[in-house]
Amino acid sequence: MKNSLKISLLLVIIILLSGCASFGKGIAEAFLEKQQAVDTRLCEIRGKPFKGLSPFLGNKPGKMKVLMVHGVGDHLPGYTTQFLEKLAKELDLTAMAAQVKNITLTSRIDTTKNLGNLRITRLLSKDRVKELLFYELTWSVITAKQKEVLAYDNSGEYSFRRAEVNNLMKKFSNDTSPDPIIYLGESREDILVSFGQSFCWMTKSKWNELPDDVSQACSFNDDTAAENAKIDQYSFISHSLGSRITIDGMQRIASLLYTRDPDFTQALKDKVIPVYMLSNQLPMLQLGRQLPEVSNQKAAFCQSNGEKYNQRMLAKMPIIAFSDPNDLLSYAIPHGFVEKYLDSRLCTDVTNININIANVFDAFGMGKFANPLEAHVGYDTDDRVVALIAKGIGNVNTAKVVSERCQWTETID
Repeated sequence: MKNSLKISLLLVIIILLSGCASFGKGIAEAFLEKQQAVDTRLCEIRGKPFKGLSPFLGNKPGKMKVLMVHGVGDHLPGYTTQFLEKLAKELDLTAMAAQVKNITLTSRIDTTKNLGNLRITRLLSKDRVKELLFYELTWSVITAKQKEVLAYDNSGEYSFRRAEVNNLMKKFSNDTSPDPIIYLGESREDILVSFGQSFCWMTKSKWNELPDDVSQACSFNDDTAAENAKIDQYSFISHSLGSRITIDGMQRIASLLYTRDPDFTQALKDKVIPVYMLSNQLPMLQLGRQLPEVSNQKAAFCQSNGEKYNQRMLAKMPIIAFSDPNDLLSYAIPHGFVEKYLDSRLCTDVTNININIANVFDAFGMGKFANPLEAHVGYDTDDRVVALIAKGIGNVNTAKVVSERCQWTETID
């Protein structure tokens, strides 16, 4: 009986935290709101200092360019709007180009394929000195067709037989669970081509040269990509499965272009490209995969006196991995993981950030509880996460909210 009561109360809490207004505000919600009054959520950072985006916004003659890659679940273009507005505010970018550009991605080999949407937003400071080009990749159209095989399970024929909460959870599961499985199959190549096309447009074209409202393939095979790569600054922001796509996508680009375009690959070898991983899932998504072609050789590839230094892919790829311990689908990156499971040529360093995205509550004396759904999807709207991406830690620009509410342990070589 006690266990049944505990389960029932936890389900009520999930509904309240998920914003189901039809259940109304009651004693339980008032109790939770009282606990929210003082924000004591965890924020522990362990790793090397990093700068964030802010120092590169005045990059001349190049530009600061950011590519965001979503994770599991169906997404529509514009899914980053709330995050982008918070990021712009944190970076004091108060002006925006009137036109937001959209490119329907396709393959150079088969232009009939729809490989998703690339949405580009241009943000500027009031004096126009600082500028950010933000590229939003929506690739879920690639997996949506295959997930239709589960559509019957969401239909009234089956869904009405479930309890309301279970039905909501089943719909969420049907939307998100298949994507990692599909990624391991034949759609993986299309998803990586979608990422590669996004990175191509990101490197190749200046704002005025980007097309809009077209279906068009991009090619690295001209001088502009190499020229821009020498002067532009790049960062990636990824969520859940998007982190695996980003790592695999960069390895694919480097391997394809290594002999085909030496000028571009040489420009990449001199780049530091951070990856801000939200709800990091790299350890889970490594299960069942082969080891990379090159591993356990970081010193040889990444140190200037290393015997294979000229064969590196990047100068460095710092990974800043955000994980909520109450996010059931998120994992910190353990010691030794990078050396064994990530390609040594990426020259990766890791900063782990353990952060409570969802509030942790005392569930009426029956134990601590945090909404796992909120813990998984709320990273990109959390003030501390946005501030860390914008201004980093361990530098004079570190945001006040980070200094006051996060504990940092610096790691040294």
